[in-house]
Amino acid sequence: MIYEYTLKTPAEAMVSITRQVKDALEKSGVAEGLCIVYCPHTTAGITINENSDPDVVRDMLLGLARAFPHLPEYRHSEGNSTAHIKASVVGSSVTVPVENGRMLLGTWQDIYFCEFDGPRTRTFYVKIIKC
Repeated sequence: MIYEYTLKTPAEAMVSITRQVKDALEKSGVAEGLCIVYCPHTTAGITINENSDPDVVRDMLLGLARAFPHLPEYRHSEGNSTAHIKASVVGSSVTVPVENGRMLLGTWQDIYFCEFDGPRTRTFYVKIIKC
């Protein structure tokens, strides 16, 4: 089964969606398997990173902004080429093993929805596969 979630995002952010993913896992009843989280947008992504220190998210967004600045040479008419590049680099999905009904995330890990072209209302999907 696929679980669909929506969220409202600010201009640029990394929003923890771990709670929603855990909700999907609980609803599925799967004890052993894989959890896939997927973003169907070309200017947003999904990643796993630290959840303890909010400066990590700030630093990641700062690093991406410095690595991929807006350039006047970009030709995409919507003016959001930088967001497309960031989304491609971050990726559109993550896969997490499930054991004993729990995702095997590290102690300090969360799953993040990465917004690079907001504010928007976004969708992401969670697929739990029984193994």
